[in-house]
Formats: sequence, structure tokens, C-alpha cells
Amino acid sequence: MADERKRQKALAREIAALSEVESQLLSLEPQVDQLAAEERLARDRLAAARQKLAYCQQLARRRKECLKQEREAREAQSIYQELRTAFGKQGIQAMIIESAIPELEDEANALLARMTDGRMHIRFETQREKKTEKGELIETLDIYISDEMGTRNYNLYSGGEAFRINFAIRVALSKLLARRAGASLRTLVIDEGFGTQDAEGRARLIEAINAIKDDFARVLVITHIEELRDAFPVRIDVEKTPQGSQITIR
Repeated sequence: MADERKRQKALAREIAALSEVESQLLSLEPQVDQLAAEERLARDRLAAARQKLAYCQQLARRRKECLKQEREAREAQSIYQELRTAFGKQGIQAMIIESAIPELEDEANALLARMTDGRMHIRFETQREKKTEKGELIETLDIYISDEMGTRNYNLYSGGEAFRINFAIRVALSKLLARRAGASLRTLVIDEGFGTQDAEGRARLIEAINAIKDDFARVLVITHIEELRDAFPVRIDVEKTPQGSQITIR
């Protein structure tokens, strides 16, 4: 019984201590609740951070792909810019024109010399200096026409002279294109144009046509000038009648 009493006293002391522990637990409950709330908030923040991290990783992969695409696009752009320059006015076009100009000049001047008794001369310029930047050249195509009075603008020549210039350039250009295409010009058609010429100019033009007639299978000259009826060996007269146009070959 003495032992039991000792044990009873020990249990009584423990019981007395439990009330104190209980009061301590009650005082700690708000702190526990606060810590639980902070834990939930931390878990939410962690989940949001993980979501942002996953999105950032996705953006990093997309950025890597975009950088690769950008690099490929820049390489392609560089190639296309080179092709644009090569096939532009300052590339192959300029080279073709440069190689054709001397031949075109020779052909046009040979024909123009026949029509003007050597008075007129054509010169083509494919480059000129920029007005704003000295020393820098730009591609162009300027036609300079000279006669015994010097070099003048095309607009300052008379209608007859302009017609002869146009005629020489067009025939020369047609011959050049035909030769480069490996073909032959079978027919030359001259529609009007004689009305702008004086008597000497018409004679020179007819002489030039006769001089190049062997280069064509046929030359058709269309005109309303009566005095030119007998300038060519074959004539096709077209006359309007009440029954319609009548054609006569002479």
C-alpha cells in the first residue's frame, strides 16, 4: 500500500502537470493554425513557381527554336539579296546591256550614217554619276546624239531627224535581238514616218531601206505620200470603195 500511495502521489503530480500542458497547448493552437496557413500558402506559391518554371523552360525551348529559324532566315536572306543584286539592274542585266551596247551602237550608227550622209552619230551611256553623291555611279541608259552642231538633247531635233534616229535604233535593236535568239528577221514593216522628212530626208531614208533590204525577206513600207509610189519595185494599192477596200498589186 505504501508503494501504491507513492504511485498515487506521482500520478497526482502528473495530473496536475497535465492541466498546465493543456493550457500551453491551448495557447499554442493559434500559432499552429498560423503555421498551417503559412504552409498552405507556401505550397500554393511553390506550385505557382513550378508552373512558371515549366512555362519558362517551354519559352527557352521556343527561343532556341526561334534563334535557329532566325539564323536560317538570315542565311536565306543573304542568298536572296545576292541573287537580287545579281539579277537586278546592277547585275546580269547591266552585264548583258554592257555587252550589247557596242554592237547596238555600231549597227545603229552604220544605218544612221547612210540616212544622214555621216552627219549624225549615236552614243549610249549606261552609267552616270549620282548628283547627290560624288564618285558613285548608277546604272542608266542615256542616248546622246551628235551632229555637226555638237551633242544635243533628243527633244531638240526635228521630227524628221528624230524619226531617222528612232528608225536606226529600232532596226539595230531588232537585228541584235534576232542574232542573239539565233533567228532571222524575215519582215520589216515601216508604217508612215515619211511625212516628217523633207525631200532629201526621204531620199536618204529610201536609200537606207534599200541598203538593208537584203537583210530581210521582205520590207513593207506603208505611206500615203504619192511621190513614193515608184520608190519601191512592188506596190500594193489599197483604195476605199462603196463595196469595201480594194487591193491592187502593181
